[in-house]
Amino acid sequence: MHRNKLAASLVGLLFIPIAGVSHAQSTSSSNTSSPGTTSQDNASTGSQNLNDQSPPSSAPSANGAKQLQTVMVTGSAIPRIDLETPSPVTMISAQDIQRSGFSTVSDLLRSISADNSGSLPNSFPGALAVGASGISMRGLTVDSTLVLVDGKRVADFAGADDGERSFVDLNTLPLAAVDHIEVLKDGASSLYGADAIAGVVNIILKSSYQGVQLTADVGDSQRGGGFTKKGTLLAGTGDLNKDGYNLYVSLQVETDQSIQAMSRPFPFNTNDLSSIGGTNPNVPSSNGSIYGAVRPATISNGDILTGLPTADGVWQPLRPCGSNSTLVTNDPNNPGAYCSQNISGQYSEVQPKSNQFGLYSRLTFKINDSTKAYVSASMSQYQSWAQEGSLAQIQSTTPTNTTGIVLPWQLANGQLNPNDPFAAQQQDALISYAFQGLPQMQNTSNHNARLVGDISGTLAGWNYDASLSLNHTWLSTEALGYLNYNALYNAVVNGTYNFVNPGANSQAELNSLAPPLNTLATSDLHALDLSANHELWDLPGGTSALALGGQFRYEAQNYPEINPNNEYQNRNVVQAAGHRTVAGVYFEFDAPILESLEADLSGRFDHYSDVGNNFSPKLGLKWKPLDWLALRGTYSKGFRAPSFFQLGDSLSYGGTPYTPPASYIAAHGDDSYVQHTGVGELSVGSPVLKPEKSTSITFGVVLQPTSWLSASLDYYQIKKTSVISDPNWGLAINNYFSGLTLPAGFTVTPNRPDPNYPDMMPTPAVLTAPYVNANWLKTNGVDLDLQTHVKFDNGIQWESDLSGTEIFNWEQSYGPGQVYQFVGYQAPYVLSAGTGTPRLRGAWSNTLIYGPATVTMTARYTSGMLMVSQDVGVLPVPGSCLSTNPDGLPFPNSCWTGSFTDVDLTGSYDINRHVTVTASIFNLFNRLPPFDPANYAGLNYNPGFAQSGIVGRFFNLGVKVKF
Repeated sequence: MHRNKLAASLVGLLFIPIAGVSHAQSTSSSNTSSPGTTSQDNASTGSQNLNDQSPPSSAPSANGAKQLQTVMVTGSAIPRIDLETPSPVTMISAQDIQRSGFSTVSDLLRSISADNSGSLPNSFPGALAVGASGISMRGLTVDSTLVLVDGKRVADFAGADDGERSFVDLNTLPLAAVDHIEVLKDGASSLYGADAIAGVVNIILKSSYQGVQLTADVGDSQRGGGFTKKGTLLAGTGDLNKDGYNLYVSLQVETDQSIQAMSRPFPFNTNDLSSIGGTNPNVPSSNGSIYGAVRPATISNGDILTGLPTADGVWQPLRPCGSNSTLVTNDPNNPGAYCSQNISGQYSEVQPKSNQFGLYSRLTFKINDSTKAYVSASMSQYQSWAQEGSLAQIQSTTPTNTTGIVLPWQLANGQLNPNDPFAAQQQDALISYAFQGLPQMQNTSNHNARLVGDISGTLAGWNYDASLSLNHTWLSTEALGYLNYNALYNAVVNGTYNFVNPGANSQAELNSLAPPLNTLATSDLHALDLSANHELWDLPGGTSALALGGQFRYEAQNYPEINPNNEYQNRNVVQAAGHRTVAGVYFEFDAPILESLEADLSGRFDHYSDVGNNFSPKLGLKWKPLDWLALRGTYSKGFRAPSFFQLGDSLSYGGTPYTPPASYIAAHGDDSYVQHTGVGELSVGSPVLKPEKSTSITFGVVLQPTSWLSASLDYYQIKKTSVISDPNWGLAINNYFSGLTLPAGFTVTPNRPDPNYPDMMPTPAVLTAPYVNANWLKTNGVDLDLQTHVKFDNGIQWESDLSGTEIFNWEQSYGPGQVYQFVGYQAPYVLSAGTGTPRLRGAWSNTLIYGPATVTMTARYTSGMLMVSQDVGVLPVPGSCLSTNPDGLPFPNSCWTGSFTDVDLTGSYDINRHVTVTASIFNLFNRLPPFDPANYAGLNYNPGFAQSGIVGRFFNLGVKVKF
């Protein structure tokens, strides 16, 4: 791997496929909006180039003179005529949304090139945030990108990514009421406060609507599964200028059926990769089958968890293998016979079943010529039913290690154990087993209710805006198929569960082994926002302006523990509770120093009731030496306050496999004690955590040499300090086995000693440590946007949009001498299912318009990665290939997962002014995703960047009717 030179990178970006989105623009007129809010009273639905320096359309004043209209652009609190700000902003218009073919905000936003490492997909059934989706700009995780609706904050998802990172769930933001979306690719804490480190996504909803619009869509995958039905309603009445009011409602419903892994080709339908040189975990020493496998064993001191196979004993099936398994008799590592069953393939989904519902309503009043007010209310629900790809396994490493569990030859009542075939010889049976009828699942239902009241106008020369928003979310989670250890122990020693004939067990017995786990989590955000702006004095380049604003908000989150007292096997433990108040004030001063030079200065002071104070300044400059050339740049400070999942009253528990050192394995004779090694990782909240701090720099050039061609190239650099991180688990494990002092704050709960070697140091069962403000991370790169729009004499129009992001560096310090480079690697691996940090992402969209017909082809590209991550303490050395073959060598040999290019084709035809038909073919060439055995969110593929590959060619037909 090597770092591309900048010149080569830019040339390369011109020839890769990259997202069809327009340059930043705002198409509406208002000068009384709150920061970052764009009013659409006179909005056009068309796309206008940001670099087009012609002013917005003018409107007559009271005396009949023409006045230029001003607009608000995300990242500024001052209305402006020139749509191009010192910060890079991308606008995704309603037209762009329609041409993309996407029906959800999540799919739309996660397709932009700036979304990278840490992005959260819907398709990871084992995620702690299953059923939710988040955007991660610049690869700085979902908690460093601020998501706004109409320039106002919304409540976080009641859960958290990886049990620690709070974010706004994109699934609760229906697309039907969206007018356009503005994406600020720059730090913006100077106006918006916390979380706006990597950028801001501002979802602008329609301010008014008249008429009725209905849409209906159906879609299906060529490979099978995923059938979808969608419908929207948009209806409104009242002309704001004539009637003094407008009322509209928007409704969106969607259902998506699941896609089963077994309907996809090898190797995406199994975890058995032995046929191509990989490993097969479907063996008794790793994963059991529903047919079970047993071998004679001995135990220590009557402890059924200490089973060790006898020297002459071999595996044998507990009952005959069924048609969905294979009898194996030639495995040297598992002598004897056993049933190998592809449980992961049989119980995995590459897309969970889901339902989405969204209702939005807005009533706007024109109080007088200079004052208007609106009230909006919304309610959304997103439901997901996700199979995790496994059955409840008797073998588990956390929190109680049951890999050595046996069926005792004598039950607690003194009878011979009918489940133990060796009971007559008074021998216990080491057992490997998966419980038929207990698939592991997570069912979630996330609700979001929001009420907003806003009034804006002009008073004494000041344009003002005041709003009150009330937002409450609640998330119900049901986890199924997790064994209760005490119930399992009782079933084994009392013989109440029939292992030989599982069909004889009642549903009550199954329920007693794995009772459903339920929790109800909530989050709240209530905010009062006040802002005002005023023109000041004339400067050589125009009139300067000042904006002032303030915000007071209340935040709260409560996530009750779903696995109290860690009673359930292999179930993550997460809990969080807290509330706080935040008060912030900000200013922005814009000075057109010269006709060609603009300076913009802003700053915000925030007081948090739990983590103290912060001030974030920002300076932006834009210089336009020529009509067709502009240079822009910014320097800013930002911050992110610790989430409630990282502060004092919180904890997050997960488990990870590891390999002990070769010397430790050899000292234990490579017995079963060291063959099944996993450790629990318990991160606990720390009340002394400090906010993360950031410093951001952008510098860009904007070119528009002709009316039909425009381009921009922006460099960015972000450095975070006091990064809130998990403890360094890998270092702690290495130190433990090396006999070194554990890192500060760590404690170890040891496992039982090895029965064969009771005097030797046991393996670690649970590592416990608090979250820490770990050193720093730094990333830099470039964004490229290129647009063309050509009209031919024959009436055909051609529009082309090329955009892409290349990351030069993404590195993080984990302590002295531990600076890890992550760009181009499947790293950081512990972050959001190991999606990795691809160097290049982008898309190229081409649209042909002829009369009533519009056709768009978009190609999206994500570069490949090396399956290496130094943040994982994988022995023998950190930075080894994350995927290995049975000999411990890299698998595949290159340790590389390839790039992925996806091509979508969408089209529409206006039958008349009332009816439009639409059609889309996603993944036009039916490409499979790159092979990625290291990813732990998908079955040998990476759902973070290649989900469309596993779905396959997908057809969608729709109709839109307007009245």
